[in-house]
Amino acid sequence: MRVHFIAIGGSAMHNLALALHNKGYHVTGSDDEIFNPSKARLETKGLLPEEFGWFPEKISEDIDAIILGMHAKEDNPELAKAKALGLTIYSYPEFLYEQSKNKTRVVIGGSHGKTTITSMILHVMHYHEKEVDYMVGAQLEGFETMVHLTEENDFMILEGDEYLSSPIDRRPKFHLYKPNIALLSGIAWDHINVFPNYENYVEQFEIFLTEITNGGAIIYNEEDAEVKRVVEESESQIKKYPYKTPEYTVEDGETLLMTEDGPMPIEVFGKHNLNNLEGARWICQLMGVQQEDFYEAIATFKGASKRLEKIAESKSAIAFKDFAHSPSKVRATTQAVKNQYPERKLLACLELHTYSSLNPEFLKEYKGALDAADKAVVFYSPHAVLIKQLAEIKESQITQAFERDDLVVFTNPADFKTYLYSQNFDNTSLLLMSSGNYGGLDFDEVQDYIK
Repeated sequence: MRVHFIAIGGSAMHNLALALHNKGYHVTGSDDEIFNPSKARLETKGLLPEEFGWFPEKISEDIDAIILGMHAKEDNPELAKAKALGLTIYSYPEFLYEQSKNKTRVVIGGSHGKTTITSMILHVMHYHEKEVDYMVGAQLEGFETMVHLTEENDFMILEGDEYLSSPIDRRPKFHLYKPNIALLSGIAWDHINVFPNYENYVEQFEIFLTEITNGGAIIYNEEDAEVKRVVEESESQIKKYPYKTPEYTVEDGETLLMTEDGPMPIEVFGKHNLNNLEGARWICQLMGVQQEDFYEAIATFKGASKRLEKIAESKSAIAFKDFAHSPSKVRATTQAVKNQYPERKLLACLELHTYSSLNPEFLKEYKGALDAADKAVVFYSPHAVLIKQLAEIKESQITQAFERDDLVVFTNPADFKTYLYSQNFDNTSLLLMSSGNYGGLDFDEVQDYIK
């Protein structure tokens, strides 16, 4: 089968390209810019375009499928040629559904926890040598790609993102997977550039439930009031299984999960991660993994990439980086680190980097999000605000939004770096939360200061 990617260089797109190449498909692609690690990984497999840009002459009638990435624009010349030739054009999620429509599809949805739960499930399956197809939003230890596709595997595990499918398909991705088994971890307003109000955002999850196949199952976090309401009010002909955070304790910086065989030490920590773990346990159970086998495997799970990832540790200090940027994620992650190391000072640093987080109207959603920190820092780039064509944000607006008078705010990367490396990290936990890099911070350098 011959497949051409329009915008092959994206994190998700290049992983799908690699997966199809590994499956034996003839894969080509274009993009106007490609950065590492995508660039190096595509080059290794011989899939890197010879030159960057859009080339309609690449589009011919012998192409079986065009896969259109979000980075492309509606007026993309390759897309126009594909339409003119009447070629089959898929969005990323549409193509994944095509690849899995004869399998049992397990879709993990929710505003937060999706990647971690999906990663936990895949870790357990990998540990017990159970082969499954998958798509996950992070690079996992022990897995070559973020997408894996075969003809023979019975299950397909899909991380169900609510963001848009493609420039010409404005439906959320997770509406297209039609799960047999689904999970809903939480609902907290995000992507406000697409879903302008809370009600519109919640509606996407209500639609998600209607897409579950008749007789299918929804595993849902009953501790999230909105999730509980949406699921329990759903009239879809599906089975409904609630879950909640299991019992656990924290002793000397180690989290112990309470099981039928007694307390079991685990690598991940924080109430939100224990909640994620329980959701993953339910899914694995429906996939045929017994409880004791799940616990044996999950004890060795160290976390998904950039999700409370430990980047440095000494006898008296520890540093984590986390992908957290939405208010609910920031609040949960900050509280988790403080609970895990209650005797240590917590320095929590947050970069406002996404469209939602830099929107002045949305800032108020961060009220109290950093309250668990002993010292709290917010970094944002006025240039990023300008690029996203948003209204100017003043430092006073940020302090007011977080409702924390001692909040330290930086807009200059050099000033933030100077502040960070001038701190005394003795008896301290450092938490760096961002989907960016604070304007160029080298996270590896942090190790030199955690002593």
